[in-house]
Amino acid sequence: MKKQTNNQHAYTVKDSQFWLITISLAVSSFFVFAAMYSTQPLLPLFVREFDVSVSVSSLSVSLTIIGLIIGLIVLGFLSDRNGRTMFIKLSLAGAAIPFLLIPLSDSFLLFLIFRFLQGFALAGLPAAALAYLMEEIDKSSLPLATALYISSNALGGMVGRVMTGYVSDHLSWEMAFYLLGGLGFVVLVAVLFMLPHSRFFTPSQLTFSRDMKGFLYHLKNPGLLWIFGIGVVIQLSFTGIWTYLPFHLEGPPFSLSLEAISYLFLAYGLGVVGSPVAGWLSGRFGILIVRAAGIVVMSLGILMTLAPTVWMIAIGLCITCLGFFTAHSITASSVGFEVTHHKGSASSLYLVFYYVGVSLGSSSFGAIMECDGLDRDCDYAKLYSCALYIKPVYRCQEKEAKCSGKK
Repeated sequence: MKKQTNNQHAYTVKDSQFWLITISLAVSSFFVFAAMYSTQPLLPLFVREFDVSVSVSSLSVSLTIIGLIIGLIVLGFLSDRNGRTMFIKLSLAGAAIPFLLIPLSDSFLLFLIFRFLQGFALAGLPAAALAYLMEEIDKSSLPLATALYISSNALGGMVGRVMTGYVSDHLSWEMAFYLLGGLGFVVLVAVLFMLPHSRFFTPSQLTFSRDMKGFLYHLKNPGLLWIFGIGVVIQLSFTGIWTYLPFHLEGPPFSLSLEAISYLFLAYGLGVVGSPVAGWLSGRFGILIVRAAGIVVMSLGILMTLAPTVWMIAIGLCITCLGFFTAHSITASSVGFEVTHHKGSASSLYLVFYYVGVSLGSSSFGAIMECDGLDRDCDYAKLYSCALYIKPVYRCQEKEAKCSGKK
């Protein structure tokens, strides 16, 4: 709860500090998520450059996410006790430095170690940003600040993928990394000058064991577990499609360039539409119906990526993004309806499960992609296997409805 001392008040849209905070966190979020997913369109390139398998190449994404998951727990605990802004700034520095070091080595093992450490550093922003907003921004202005922050997540992830693909195709992946590292330090300098100090932060007095008890409490809630399960499954399938689609499209009959493949990530822009539309529809038709519709739309989009033409695949990816962000936003918001206390730890736990799905989706289909000696039908089977992972969600949906008593 915000304390108002010495005539201090929480910032509103009328205050210049509100915009300094919002812009600082937005550009920070943009860079962090650009860095997080920057290697996704480059996986086929890494297979050739470093002579590694598809599965090993995909670790450049999944190990980053594993580092992020660990960082969310550790840095979230430290942020609650040592302040917010310090971890936001350290996150930017820790995310930028590996981009300058990775190109200096020919070892893919060292590449992966740096990506894991980078993922841990990236967690500093999401671990502190939302709490910082809730502490410093007035409730009336908080939705706007939060929306701009979250929108920057999607925008950063999209631009990071497109930019690295474009630059790598025209110059080199090393140059793409140097550009990202330079961008990171520009953002860091801007945040150092712009981001106001915390005024209402109160250090937590709880021990780590008490925090963990809050997490474990939610793991005993069946309804919440099914929500976490839905989050894992839809994210696993969604990430699986985007991680391995470049391998499918660079081969015959498409033979697309890295630049052309990277442009397909612009489909992420539909996530900006899917989330608010999902919120509006859920108010009219209910959470379960809208989420089920989002999953159906996502499944149809994934199946469309089996088409033999690039334009059909592009449309399928757009539909996939629309369905995914609809289902994901509804699933994330439904966490609050399932818990009566420890809501912060419940949201954090959902975020952990969400990124577990990202990590699994980044690497779990590698063995399928590596099957040899088969014709093009094998490629279709690889993609279709991702779609099959959607099916368990309906079981989760049914179980959650029973646990929640919703009809």
